[in-house]
Amino acid sequence: MKLIYFAWVRERIGKSEEDVELPVGIETVADLLHWLKARGDGYEQALQHPQVIRVAIDHEHVAHGERLAGAREIALFPPMTGG
Repeated sequence: MKLIYFAWVRERIGKSEEDVELPVGIETVADLLHWLKARGDGYEQALQHPQVIRVAIDHEHVAHGERLAGAREIALFPPMTGG
C-alpha cells in the first residue's frame, strides 16, 4: 500500500511517500495512524495528535473509522486553514 504525506506531516516524517505492508490487525484509518506513530521519532512527532490528521483513501477524504480493505493509496494531511 502506498502512503503519501503532505506539508508538515511530510517534513516531520522525513519523506513524501513510501510503500508499506500493513501488519495483521491494521484495519481502519485509526489503526494505521496508531501503528505509524510507533514507527519512530519522526512519525511520533507527525502523529502526536492523530485526531487532527486528515486522511484520504484513493483520493477521497474519509473519517478515521473508515476501513482500509482494498485501499491502494492513503494520503495524510495536516489540518487545512483558509484565508
